[in-house]
Amino acid sequence: MKTFIWTDMDKAARQDALSRPVGLSDPALIECVRDIMRAVKTGGDKAVLDYTAKFDGVSLSELRIPQEALKTAWKTLPEDQKNAINVARKNIKKFHKAQIPSDIEVETTKGVICRREPRALETAGLYVPGGTAPLVSTLLMLAIPAEVAGVRHRIVVTPPGKDGLVNPAILAAAYRCKVTDVFACGGAQAIAALAYGTESIPRCDKIFGPGNAFVATAKSLAAQEPGGPAIDMPAGPSEAMVVANEDANPVFVASDLLSQAEHDTLAQVICVATDMGVAKNIQAEIDKQIATLPRKDIAEVAMAQSRMIIADTRAHVVEIINQYAPEHLILQIKKPKTLVPAIRNAGSIFLGPWTPESVGDYASGTNHTLPTYGAARAYSGVTLESFIKYISIQKLSRKGLERLGPTVEKLAEMEGLEAHRRAVSLRLESKT
Repeated sequence: MKTFIWTDMDKAARQDALSRPVGLSDPALIECVRDIMRAVKTGGDKAVLDYTAKFDGVSLSELRIPQEALKTAWKTLPEDQKNAINVARKNIKKFHKAQIPSDIEVETTKGVICRREPRALETAGLYVPGGTAPLVSTLLMLAIPAEVAGVRHRIVVTPPGKDGLVNPAILAAAYRCKVTDVFACGGAQAIAALAYGTESIPRCDKIFGPGNAFVATAKSLAAQEPGGPAIDMPAGPSEAMVVANEDANPVFVASDLLSQAEHDTLAQVICVATDMGVAKNIQAEIDKQIATLPRKDIAEVAMAQSRMIIADTRAHVVEIINQYAPEHLILQIKKPKTLVPAIRNAGSIFLGPWTPESVGDYASGTNHTLPTYGAARAYSGVTLESFIKYISIQKLSRKGLERLGPTVEKLAEMEGLEAHRRAVSLRLESKT
């Protein structure tokens, strides 16, 4: 990890220390994704199958996974894995059910009633990564709140393995979470299929889920098109920031940093340590743990671009957190709750030594689909409300319009919109 001392840096150096990988802004990548999306828009299933053969190295005859295959995957899943899915499902469902919104009704002026009512999305596209690691947890994090919200069509896309099959644990989780359909495709071509629809894959109203740079770019481009789908948030490679002082256990800190580094070579981890001694102890533990990781090669690439920042004051720690806006923020300090009110920008916060980032990834109940690349400055992670939209309703009595009408007439007159003014005045003049 490259080390920076916050007090020794000027504004430009600090920005550089907190910069993200440039992969998502690569013009060549963006143009490649545009080409893929155009091909899928016009070519449908055939284009998706062709790109699956090109990028995943497998030739498929169809994209849809039969429902019977999902059922079989669940029945044949080992009992310990079923139990793990069931516990995670229970916690995730419980936390998201608590978020179900209520109708709102307010009488803003006597005789003027305004309401707001929630409506679930009709069709949601759920992207589940399955390339270097089959993310069963992502399926749970997307499919469960979609079901709780009442989304009618819950469409899962996930890439096949080199054998042409979708990981059976993903299929089993899809069955347990009652998804509508599962399709064996990933990458930008899968996002394009969800955005435009193909012969077999329905066009979706909103697309959810994390992914690599191709997936993140495709989501962003799809959302920019007139009439295109909404997306949950800008989400790219995973990232984590750990704040550690002399009270932190370096073993725990290193394990949290490496749990993100093993995701992707573009994953970014930052450790904010309160002094150089703390930093050296953490680095030594990272070197020890990384040597035995099965995904060592991926983690080493990610760690090579990671940063260790020395910040010796609370004000500097808070400044670093809010400027970087991490996807995951782990506070390994004494009395971590005292820092929370000052944190404005973070996807999800983990407090204290017994709260590893992994619990949020899998089973505590909070959602692990979180904003990356600084998007936590403006976006929340996925919640139940991510699958809901709101409709406003109003009803006025004759007396209500008599009270409010003159205000509306005057505002319409100020804007020079005479038909708007008359829509009120003609009613007020009416004897019926």
